[in-house]
Amino acid sequence: MDHVRLRQPGESRVRQDAGSPFASAQAWRASLSHQPLKPPPTGADAAWDTVMSHILCRVPRRRRVLRRARQVVALEGEVAGYGSDRLVDEADRLRTVFRRRRETPEELTLAAAIIREAARRRLGMMPYPVQVAAGLAMIDGRLVEMATGEGKTLSAAIPAVVLGMRGRGCHIITANDYLAQRDAETMAPLYEAFGLSVAHVVGETPPDQRQAAYAADITYTTNKEVAADFLRDRVAMGYNPGVNASLLASLGGAHLRQGHTVMRGLECAIIDEADAILIDEAGTPLILSSQGENTDEKERYQHALQLADRLERGRDYRVDLKHREVDLTHAGRRRLTEITADMTGIWRGSRIREELVTQALTARLLFLCDQHYVIQEDKVVIVDESTGRLMPDRTWRHGLHQVIEVKEGLDPSPAQTTLASISFQKFFRLYRRLAGMTGTAWEARQEFQQTYRLSTVRVPTHRPCVRKHLAPVMCSGVDDKNARIIEDVKEYHALGRPVLLGTRNVDSSMALSRLLTEAGLAHEVLNAVHHEHEAKIIAGAGQRGAVTVATNMAGRGTDIKLGPGVAERGGLAVIAAEFNDDRRIDRQLFGRAGRQGDPGAARAYVCPYDDLLKRHGRALSVKLAARFFGPRAAVAIAQARARRLARHARKSVLRSDVWSEQFLGFVHPDH
Repeated sequence: MDHVRLRQPGESRVRQDAGSPFASAQAWRASLSHQPLKPPPTGADAAWDTVMSHILCRVPRRRRVLRRARQVVALEGEVAGYGSDRLVDEADRLRTVFRRRRETPEELTLAAAIIREAARRRLGMMPYPVQVAAGLAMIDGRLVEMATGEGKTLSAAIPAVVLGMRGRGCHIITANDYLAQRDAETMAPLYEAFGLSVAHVVGETPPDQRQAAYAADITYTTNKEVAADFLRDRVAMGYNPGVNASLLASLGGAHLRQGHTVMRGLECAIIDEADAILIDEAGTPLILSSQGENTDEKERYQHALQLADRLERGRDYRVDLKHREVDLTHAGRRRLTEITADMTGIWRGSRIREELVTQALTARLLFLCDQHYVIQEDKVVIVDESTGRLMPDRTWRHGLHQVIEVKEGLDPSPAQTTLASISFQKFFRLYRRLAGMTGTAWEARQEFQQTYRLSTVRVPTHRPCVRKHLAPVMCSGVDDKNARIIEDVKEYHALGRPVLLGTRNVDSSMALSRLLTEAGLAHEVLNAVHHEHEAKIIAGAGQRGAVTVATNMAGRGTDIKLGPGVAERGGLAVIAAEFNDDRRIDRQLFGRAGRQGDPGAARAYVCPYDDLLKRHGRALSVKLAARFFGPRAAVAIAQARARRLARHARKSVLRSDVWSEQFLGFVHPDH
């Protein structure tokens, strides 16, 4: 229900000569990028599409990319003998070949070998065979699953060089601004060896530098920044459905508006943490908005909350935890009519009062402080449930954010006027070519195939994984679970092993922190409230005897390295205080241990009052599975139901995207 909202879009992102040939070329490429979305199949076609995606996502591709990687590695001795001039000449020749798109498999193999050698000379890093295999798979437009710590940054550079040589721009999408800037600066010497330009676009990039950054051969940025710049360009260009319209607009003088665009089209993208961006964030709409009139709505929301408090749960309304919805009953509607009989204004209309009170009930019952959001500097800041990170640029839609602000005693934020919007799912389907990598893609491989036409390749680790996965522990209640967790932490701490204790939300992390303090165990807390020293905390999380309590923000984009002597004591121990709705997120947390052949262990605790089982585990099948097959079976069934529900929601967004494209395409984006 949340969305990313960008404020003050009226300020132009770019200032350039409107009549320049470059501006016209940009408009041409941008219009080319805007292709109509293919509607999802229905009926028999939908069944056939499901069957085919089920088959295609299971076609074995791993053996093929590993065989090709061995062919690349076999050229190591030959390419290592190239002098600097020979290497430059070969790079120039290959750039011409790739720009014309006339490469043969043999030339692609040679190119990968030269990239590998250039990485050794320029970066001091020689890509492992599995990294080469991942790079080759991404050149083919695949999604690669690579384990944590296997070197995704260097793997992505291999296809980036090849795609950058084609001269149409390559976007590398990273998880945050820090990684975009760091990876661009780290990989720059490699790209420069092939005569390729590299740049990065982050939140702080000034408007006059964005156009030059997108004009580079390779551009590192985040999903939020690239989608936002795309929306700004659409607004700057006006409604422009195709190439012919773009040419006619240019002849009519519309290039004066198109000159303010910064992008040159959506040719290809390599997405890091692809499951987070293409699955978890798929339905999140990015909205370009301007600040509307600052009407005083605080009193309205206060009345809605007061009315909500006078209704009785079960009689007047029902709460659906599975779908996170509140529905008024017939008795509740009658009760609401009675208690608003003396009120005037908007409260005389049945529909609007029911919507406001339902929104107030939702804010009261389903959105909790320190779980779904935190209060910082008198503002409600949303917490990403998948990562535990703060999202200050995101707000809930349809007035829910303002209701929550009033619930917390804050002034509601002003209304916003929407100029343009797009979901991340729709945006990334506009790219002509997609590829990506992540540590957890296998569970969603069929959805990647159906939605994005991305087949998944699972590459092995460079060294065998020796992490021990211990059986989950079923507890009778929350107190029993927390007590067992503390005892487990004590045992690991006594052995001198570092412990990473993962929780789902801020509230749980603070509760376990208090128990650890009472037990006399020194520890660090990493969550949306205590996040300022994340890098420092993660750097010390693998040291001997270290105890770190963290939300899911410790599950992505982090690399916990073991301190001296820790491997001999058994390595890092990861404890999950609660299972997540998707097994992918659990695997991200467990993947912190046992990186690159290091020892480690992972264990999860579960109780009937965990959020996963409360929302998705009330059915008889879950109870029977827990009784006869253990907690792991019960959790698996609940997670499968949660995944189906989330998948259904993303399909609804996809259908909505296609419908709006087909039937609202005549609407000018400025209106």
